[in-house]
Amino acid sequence: MSDTPSPAATIAGFVDLLTVRPAGTDAYAGIPQTGGVGRVFGGQVVAQALQAAQATAPSDDRGGMIAHSLHAYFLRGGTEGIDTQFEVSRDLDGRSFANRRVTARQDGETILTLTASFQRPEQGLAHQQPEMPDVPPPEDLVPDSELRREMVARSWDRMTEAQRALALRPRPLETRTVGKLHWMNTEPRAPFSQTWLRTIAPLPDDPALHRAAIAYASDYTLLGTSALPHGLSMVHGELNAASLDHALWFHGDARADDWLLYVTESPWSGAGRGFNRGHIFDRAGNLVASVAQEGMIRQRPRAAQP
Repeated sequence: MSDTPSPAATIAGFVDLLTVRPAGTDAYAGIPQTGGVGRVFGGQVVAQALQAAQATAPSDDRGGMIAHSLHAYFLRGGTEGIDTQFEVSRDLDGRSFANRRVTARQDGETILTLTASFQRPEQGLAHQQPEMPDVPPPEDLVPDSELRREMVARSWDRMTEAQRALALRPRPLETRTVGKLHWMNTEPRAPFSQTWLRTIAPLPDDPALHRAAIAYASDYTLLGTSALPHGLSMVHGELNAASLDHALWFHGDARADDWLLYVTESPWSGAGRGFNRGHIFDRAGNLVASVAQEGMIRQRPRAAQP
């Protein structure tokens, strides 16, 4: 009998992961990922911090305010296996906009700060640029999970046990990539990627949860885009990399359990850093979110490669 959890069980755990618990006045606790090892995934901390901010969003007889942007700085790498504490400061409660500042801590040390802005829904002037690129539909692409299994089989002797476990562990998101990501790539290529993604099973009908899931997903594929022109891979131990900051703008409602196309680019890298941008489209071609991130990215000395 396989030890791999069912998609429904994996998503139940994912919803639990993104559900922060009250831990005092404007204070919340986020649980660790089940079976997580090493450093906490940055998208997880961002999503949990957003959930803490959303839990304090203004709501009155005119309705609730909705998160439209967040800006985060990763200050220290979080550690798997322990809770993360989130403290929320209510910096502004205006008529149309509100602001929340979140500090994430583990063992008393700050690992992330995040500011989220909220807006009361309204109508306004509308346009969209860029348009969604013309790419194959997800049904015509091979799931990345199959490609990861093939990659591990080819590179078994060059990967550590921890790298193999990371590559093969169950994920709450299904991804299908047009072209190649950094871990699929050994030759320099243009710094662009296009990946379809969605949760592997349906999520509850909670718009705040879907925004948190999209925030989690927005850290997928992004930093690795700046590795593509150099033909190097984090999975093969050729790079040291870590996110430094992360910004996300929500342009409209979207479901994280429907296919979304994540288009990323890296306009620049240098000085041990890589800059990356992303656009997230729903299947109808609507631009539902935009992302920007800078991260540390350094080539490992050859002697240090496994």
